[in-house]
Amino acid sequence: MTSPSPSQQGLLSRLEPFPPDAILGLMAQLRADPRPDKTDLGVGVYRDASGATPVLRAVKAAEAQLQKEQASKSYLGAEGNQGFTDLIASIAFGDALAADPRMTGVQTPGGTGALRLGAALLHATGTAPNVWVGSPSWPNHASICEDAGLQVCTHAYLDARNADIDFDAFIDGLSQAKRGDVVLLHGCCHNPSGANLDAAQWQALTDFVVVRGLVPFVDLAYQGFGQGLEEDSASMRELLRAVPEALVAYSCNKNFGLYRERVGALWVMADNAVAAGHARSNLLGLARGLWSMPPDHGAAVVRTILEDPTLRGDWLAELSEMRERINSLRVALGSAHPALAAVARQRGMFSILPLPRDVIVGLRASHGIYMADSGRINIAGLRLETITDLIAALTPHLPAQ
Repeated sequence: MTSPSPSQQGLLSRLEPFPPDAILGLMAQLRADPRPDKTDLGVGVYRDASGATPVLRAVKAAEAQLQKEQASKSYLGAEGNQGFTDLIASIAFGDALAADPRMTGVQTPGGTGALRLGAALLHATGTAPNVWVGSPSWPNHASICEDAGLQVCTHAYLDARNADIDFDAFIDGLSQAKRGDVVLLHGCCHNPSGANLDAAQWQALTDFVVVRGLVPFVDLAYQGFGQGLEEDSASMRELLRAVPEALVAYSCNKNFGLYRERVGALWVMADNAVAAGHARSNLLGLARGLWSMPPDHGAAVVRTILEDPTLRGDWLAELSEMRERINSLRVALGSAHPALAAVARQRGMFSILPLPRDVIVGLRASHGIYMADSGRINIAGLRLETITDLIAALTPHLPAQ
């Protein structure tokens, strides 16, 4: 029997296999590993001291309240749960910026949905802006923008030799951007490096963006996991006060522990209220085509927590507990070996270990230590009592200081 010619093949048979996602592949390897003492430093979720990813107390209480009081599961519309979006806006921006008539926001399916909707809005302007993404960054940043039809340009961010920001190279790379181009920024807790701009660097970047006429697109996915809710958003707020236009993608998946509920929002700040209204109408139209309406449960949970002073207080306490655990692990790991000293001054869930890929693959086989091929680790996957064993496995492969 002869094979069909290309013109006779079915539509779907023309597809090539899609490259597998590295982290999903790592998850599959981890699940298949029978060793009870294996260490998961790959998947980017918060874990407590027992290794579990808990449902927060405030979330459990809010869900119980919703089960008792929620009267309908009817559609909410393309904007989603607007009460949720307004409450999160106050947390992200402060009350004054949140109430600015130039600012408009809609609920999205997670921070990823917010980034995708923002990219679609930028494409809809018809101006073909380039999106400048620092290297390294979350791998999905580039693919989301490219999927929306945008051109992605990369520029330097991290100096891998000292695990810190190469700010001169960062600004030098952005100097190639043209007026109207977009610069994608991590609002706090840089993923994957944990290396964050300090206040002076944020101010210098803000001045640069204003002079060059660039449009910030801020990914604020870990607010509260670095230094605190206010501290983690302070520099971003100063940036927004200085520029005429900006986009902000927000995720509640981490700071509320609602990973599988996909809870996020996108805000657009336009240069005037009329333009903000036009942007909103485009957001709703684009969202309608992308996902019609976002899921409500997670957003309703967050809204319930933030509207109830007792639940809000308990959430803030739990968020502090998570942040303090992560930062204590950073101190312990950073003090355990000179080559890892930078880990202690970084913030957020992630850091990059100075290890080549062959060593990382070997650590999986010999010690059951799972991390991304880039060396990115999830700090929250550590436990204080196992750091000594981890360092023993890593030390032969870490650079001498």
